[in-house]
Amino acid sequence: MNIKICVGSSCHLKGSEQIVGLFQKAIEERNLEDKITLAGSFCIGRCNREGVTVQIDDEIITGVTPETFDRFFENEILQKLY
Repeated sequence: MNIKICVGSSCHLKGSEQIVGLFQKAIEERNLEDKITLAGSFCIGRCNREGVTVQIDDEIITGVTPETFDRFFENEILQKLY
């Protein structure tokens, strides 16, 4: 699974650095390093008023925040891996 986190200007201001850290921690805690490739990306083109844009393979999801990250990771990452 390939995950790209927008680190462009808009998402940077909305906390993309924190989202990257949450992804790194979640992947490491679950030993998923061999199943997930994590990368930063400049603007993915789906800027939202709230949260960070994340691309999972070909799917683009907007509005990821630290508050919604755990549910997002469970629903969008773990359920698709298993």
